[in-house]
Amino acid sequence: MLQFTGNNLIYIDNKYIGVYNKITDIVEKRGKIMKKIELLAPAGSLEKAKTAFRYGADAVYCGTSSLSLRTRADMGNDDLIKTIEYAHSIGKRVHVTLNIFAWDEKYEEIIEMAKILNKVKPDAIIAADGGVIEILKEYAPDIPIHVSTQANTVSLHDANFWYKIGAKRVIMAREMNKEQLKYIMKNKPQDLEVEIFGHGSICFAFSGRCFLSDFACGRSANLGDCAQSCRWSYNMYLEEKNNPGELLPVEESEHGTSILSSKDLCLLKEIPEIIEMGIESLKIEGRLKTDYYIASVINVYRNAIDDYMNDPENYDYKKYMKEIEKVKTREFTTFFFNDRENKDIQDFSGRQYNNEYEFGGKVLKYEDEKSTIEIKNKLNVGDTIEIIIPNKLEPETFKIEKLWDYETGEQIDSISPGVKEQKVFMKLPIECEYGWILRRKK
Repeated sequence: MLQFTGNNLIYIDNKYIGVYNKITDIVEKRGKIMKKIELLAPAGSLEKAKTAFRYGADAVYCGTSSLSLRTRADMGNDDLIKTIEYAHSIGKRVHVTLNIFAWDEKYEEIIEMAKILNKVKPDAIIAADGGVIEILKEYAPDIPIHVSTQANTVSLHDANFWYKIGAKRVIMAREMNKEQLKYIMKNKPQDLEVEIFGHGSICFAFSGRCFLSDFACGRSANLGDCAQSCRWSYNMYLEEKNNPGELLPVEESEHGTSILSSKDLCLLKEIPEIIEMGIESLKIEGRLKTDYYIASVINVYRNAIDDYMNDPENYDYKKYMKEIEKVKTREFTTFFFNDRENKDIQDFSGRQYNNEYEFGGKVLKYEDEKSTIEIKNKLNVGDTIEIIIPNKLEPETFKIEKLWDYETGEQIDSISPGVKEQKVFMKLPIECEYGWILRRKK
């Protein structure tokens, strides 16, 4: 029998199974009790946050440009406040990142930001630095603290440490496997939440604690300015010790080798295990990615999670993989989730593009004959286009029959992006809403 207590603890047949709050729903399916996991999306701008929510994210994480680990994200203080206000108006959540490892000269700015956040009330602040967390406890006492994956939390003891100093949630290191996570879930404090990464880029260093970019070009990953040096191609050489000075090149291709570059994480197949172990939040990486990437990935994971919650016995990960393949820029790996000995994690090709699909455009206004589209790549009459529909896995596919110049209204055969936010008129096969994303088959 499912029981809820006055203090939000949930029991079944008198056995504790979890804590009910605004983040988690409890679902009983054919005798199986499952918590509804939070789908947490990246938001590098206000518009990207809206895209993430439109395509099914329960929450987004974002940060100001100078105090999070993505200084190139387009999110100033005003947009951050607008994002929080917008999210709360539609019943969604915002987690703000202050996860740099801060020098002393940064703390005056951190204190001011903590005061602002305590007023605008995001749903959580993500931090990694112990000094920053102490500041947050003093100047933003009303906001829950989530310990960033940058803190490299890999054990129950470490999770308990953060809990004792006031953390509401720990974001586990991506280096952990599922058995380690299950152990923590079974033994952690009842009201300590656990978040893991489910999809996106993986840093070559432990939990992103990397100095390669700083060493190579003076841009510190730990201060939010990573140049992604691990993705570069390198020239490598062997030197036989008895013949010093004779260097033999080691190459994967004519471009050298990308030995430091990892594949991208993808845990779609593992959704059932992640949900059943009780993880509170599944995080998607990518604050610098496009609206197209966010819409595509969030839509797939939204459908996968909901389908499993509704019908766990018939979950088929292959159909979700078919869709996620369309937006990948690197090969996929499950990293260490299933096997600590997994060696299939490196992307030696260094290839970072998708040769089958690309961002076609965004719907700005739907009309029966001539809808307004913001174009993102070249479009031609005859191109195959897919409309990514929120909460529907399979896209609507059609061929462009007609295009009209946005300024003159004249019929045209093709159009290429020439100016920012360039538009075109196009006939769409179904009624669409503002912000729906168009994918072009190359």
